[in-house]
Amino acid sequence: MPTLVLLRHGQSRWNLENRFTGWVDVDLTAQGEAEATKGGELIKAAGLQFDRVYTSVLTRAIRTSWLALAAAGQAYVPEIKDWRLNERHYGGLTGLNKAETAQKHGEDQVKVWRRSYDVPPPPLSSASEFDFAGDRRYAGAHLPNTESLKTTLDRVQPYWEAEIAPRLSAGDTLLVAAHGNSLRAIVKLLFGLGDEAIIDVEVPTGNPLLIELSDDLKPVAARYLDEARAKPLPAVA
Repeated sequence: MPTLVLLRHGQSRWNLENRFTGWVDVDLTAQGEAEATKGGELIKAAGLQFDRVYTSVLTRAIRTSWLALAAAGQAYVPEIKDWRLNERHYGGLTGLNKAETAQKHGEDQVKVWRRSYDVPPPPLSSASEFDFAGDRRYAGAHLPNTESLKTTLDRVQPYWEAEIAPRLSAGDTLLVAAHGNSLRAIVKLLFGLGDEAIIDVEVPTGNPLLIELSDDLKPVAARYLDEARAKPLPAVA
């Protein structure tokens, strides 16, 4: 049976500072490291053995995968990094404090930018210190200057279909260590959620989401390994 584990990175430094992070490459906090390690311990306790690991090109996701794999006794598992598993690009909000942004633009507007499916924040200026055009991780790629969850899914889905889904169809057990919104995009794809239904789905940090799949990659069972930190999941058909 194809098996997939989704693991959102542990708490990052900008999570702690309540800032819009997006593609900025910040590291984990001590709490984030502990969350990643605990995730790996839960994976080991569940008896999961991975064939391959996928992650983004951002340090917080990469180190989460390393810490989790080490704790699970599987540091040797091959890992593939790809920018299409990056967090959602927060455009002109990148680097801003969320509370201060709400005071400036109003809580309702910020809620729309953060939680709506298809409304992106204002674009990032090319003059911004957070412009990623010169970063060699993205050489040759057509980069966004802002994203909604919809456009995040638009870049995740082709990678999913070309790289990850075929591995699952072959019967592999895979770990995807990534970010809140890139993982929500995968959840939307797998569970066939509508545009409104995905808005209320949240993936907690450092808590492995185990999804067992049918041969045609439809979820037949799904659960968080840490029940105490679980969030509501879509119904399995």
